[in-house]
Amino acid sequence: MPTFKTGRVASILNEREGLQRVTVDLGAGLENAFVLTQLTGDVSVGSNVVVNTTAVELGLGTGGWHVIHWNLDRAELSEIGPGHIMKLRYTSLQVDAGSAEESHPELLDANDIGGMPVVYVPLHSQLPAAVLGIRSISPRARIAYVMTDGAALPIAFSDLVASLRERSLIDATVTSGHAFGGDFEAVSAPAALLAAKIAGECDVAVVGMGPGIVGTGSKFGHTGVEGVSWLDTARALGGVPVASLRVSFADERVRHQGVSHHTLNSLSTLGADGVHVVVPMIGGEEESKIRSDLHAAGIDQRHKIVNAIAPDILGAFAEHNLEVGSMGRPASADPVLFLAAGAAGAYAAQRIPAES
Repeated sequence: MPTFKTGRVASILNEREGLQRVTVDLGAGLENAFVLTQLTGDVSVGSNVVVNTTAVELGLGTGGWHVIHWNLDRAELSEIGPGHIMKLRYTSLQVDAGSAEESHPELLDANDIGGMPVVYVPLHSQLPAAVLGIRSISPRARIAYVMTDGAALPIAFSDLVASLRERSLIDATVTSGHAFGGDFEAVSAPAALLAAKIAGECDVAVVGMGPGIVGTGSKFGHTGVEGVSWLDTARALGGVPVASLRVSFADERVRHQGVSHHTLNSLSTLGADGVHVVVPMIGGEEESKIRSDLHAAGIDQRHKIVNAIAPDILGAFAEHNLEVGSMGRPASADPVLFLAAGAAGAYAAQRIPAES
């Protein structure tokens, strides 16, 4: 069951479209909280608010932040949305987000993405690496980020997406399923990829969940299993399915050392054959471990193993002043995770159709 408390907003830490970060006094000192303004409207210093404290009390990986559920000083909120498609359906925060089809009728009968490469990144933190990998090969390519509903649902919550947009590194965003707040809204995976290609006029798409992957430690009890479905969908729509590996040589959990069990179990068991699985050409024992893990899982028998040289991803992060980390570690502490995504992006850029 969720836990709610009432308190008062003490300060506004920062804000951008769709998101405020604030401090609230819940009776035991100041605590951090965020506001999804698309759902509840904004708050001000002194606002009396209802706060969902569940995630923090459970010690979940939300960065120690509560969520403002409602502003008690607001008698009503009425903001007409762009269409009739609801997200967060049948909850008290359901929102009329609309859909890309309502504003782009050319999508109604669309069924082909024209050879567009689609890169699936297992972790949200790998998004900027994949994008910079694409830019290293094709600087002028139009890049879409398609956010799934496998983790955080509001795209406004992602600092990485905000940073990439500010630096003009991604050109369009699509939020799929119950994820919301992108440039284009989609109710399904195929609709999202078609929106990226046709409405967003993009040459390549990077697909991945928002911050906060969910996992139980079991073979398939994690939201990373969504990747095979997205890659299958890309192929079915005439695209090129490109898998970035989740790989780590810094994670203390055995199941995530080398190529993560998330990647191995999903690609070896689920979905159709023939995904382009990108191995970063980093050399040494680390590359040997990656290849050994893929072979032991039989992935090299089911899928197309391709090799790609990753650009200097850590240097690219520094060049663009991007602060990137994963699982509480800075990118420099686990560079292969980001080199893998950068290599996948570079490979995808090479597969963009010539006419794009």
